[in-house]
Amino acid sequence: MPPPPESSSHRESLWRIIFLSDTRAGRTFDLCLLILILLSVLTLMLESVIELREAHSLLFKSLEWTFTTLFTLEYLARLWVVRHRTRYAFSFFGLVDFISILPSYIELLIPGSHYLMTFRVLRLLRMFRILKMAEYMGEANVLLNALSASRRKIMVFLCTVLTLVLVEGTIMYVIEQDTNPGFRNIPQSIYWAIVTLTTVGYGDVAPVTVLGKMMASVIMLTGFAIIAVPTGIVTQEIGREMRSNRPFRKCRECGWEENDPRARFCQQCGVSLD
Repeated sequence: MPPPPESSSHRESLWRIIFLSDTRAGRTFDLCLLILILLSVLTLMLESVIELREAHSLLFKSLEWTFTTLFTLEYLARLWVVRHRTRYAFSFFGLVDFISILPSYIELLIPGSHYLMTFRVLRLLRMFRILKMAEYMGEANVLLNALSASRRKIMVFLCTVLTLVLVEGTIMYVIEQDTNPGFRNIPQSIYWAIVTLTTVGYGDVAPVTVLGKMMASVIMLTGFAIIAVPTGIVTQEIGREMRSNRPFRKCRECGWEENDPRARFCQQCGVSLD
């Protein structure tokens, strides 16, 4: 976020501390913020334990509002020092900062909603900037680009699977409806088909007829074959993305294009690459 125009030195210094980490004060501020985020999430997790909540309810409530107050002041400070307040408020980190403080105030109207404050853990993404890990984002971009390139194939795969479980669930409903209360309607049968096809197998619903068990066996075997499809799609795209980002050497003899850039000989035909 750019600094405010014609700002006072105090306001500009505060902007540098809050949004940058190129100074000692900025790094200290960011590290303290990360520690507060971790402590707030840990407090929220401990509060969900009934025994601890009943024994230390006042302590947990005090800590919750202490963290909320600090994060609210920090969010208002960010809004004050930035040049484009609307742009920051609707940016990814701006929305995360706002959502991290919102559940505490919603808790006043809807009890139990403060557990949504676990969204604060998303603020830990700032550690890439603070700990000088931005160069590792390139590795993440490889995965994101591969997922983006695979999205159409995966959508076709999901549509195929949904069609398959719809048909299989309906068939199981026709087979089991008269003898098995677990298949009392088609939606319930489709749920069973999804659980079976994905090899999860909760066991809450199971066929009892011979024909139903035979159909279930077919669905289970189909599941083993289907579950590997999206993995293969994404793996292929990751390999393609990595090849496009690496300076491979092409062999002039056999045309193999994936030799390591440091290789002296072609790994396919053995001809010197120099």
